[in-house]
Amino acid sequence: MTDSRFFSYLCAQRKALQFINNRKAQRLINKNNICIMDLKEMRENAINNIDLSSVGTSRRDAELEMSQAFPILMRKVYGWMAMALVITGLTAYYVATSPQLVSLIFTHQVVLWGLIIGELALVFGLSAAINRLSLSMATLMFVVYSVINGATLSCIFFIYTMSSIGSVFFITAGTFAVMALYGYFTKSDLSSIGKICFMGLIGLIIATVVNIFLKSSGLELILSYVGVLIFVGLTAWDSQKIKELMLTAPDAGEGMQKLALLGALTLYLDFINLFIYLLRIFGRRD
Repeated sequence: MTDSRFFSYLCAQRKALQFINNRKAQRLINKNNICIMDLKEMRENAINNIDLSSVGTSRRDAELEMSQAFPILMRKVYGWMAMALVITGLTAYYVATSPQLVSLIFTHQVVLWGLIIGELALVFGLSAAINRLSLSMATLMFVVYSVINGATLSCIFFIYTMSSIGSVFFITAGTFAVMALYGYFTKSDLSSIGKICFMGLIGLIIATVVNIFLKSSGLELILSYVGVLIFVGLTAWDSQKIKELMLTAPDAGEGMQKLALLGALTLYLDFINLFIYLLRIFGRRD
């Protein structure tokens, strides 16, 4: 498998992971009866359902606990996301600068496909079993996924120049930050945009897989621009969804922290996919 073809496969695989994670996260939200469309009513019900006589607290104390949980959970979302990106970046660079690891991963198909299947299994397992996993186990799975993702992404150092990788990373970081902030602060409901982007993601996965065999450079460039637009939209939508979900948190206990971890995984995948597509557009090849 050539470097460019393998990189195209990685793009398709990471979009598939994003699709799996978004579907599982949405089902988890529905399973826990979290109605994002009516946050005020949700918060009111959560407070009113507290048995004040048994816990010896007040309505004001309950509201205060909910308000204190929100910033804690949001810090954890972006903290876990940043941690995963650092782990991925360091792992990718370490693997790329180690001839032994490069030879082990990219010349042995069993090892390479084992890593790829491992990535799929970790994201699927983490998203599907988050309620049954302990917080420590879920965090460990996220860290392991970040390491494996870094190992497979190390191939970018053999395709693009180091300077262009660095430049595109900062472009990605800036774009991601702007869209995440927009999703966080906007008063508009981004659900319709998010659904359009999600449907576009499905088409993008199909088109990318087809182009692996067609090997059309023109189609690849078009898909890269489309991919940037889709993940820019998904970043804003996911940021808004995560904020609204954390606003409904009655506390910052383990259950809500696990949902925050799932939110961090979603934003992490948004960032990685956005980075890959921008790299395909602006990256300079060796």
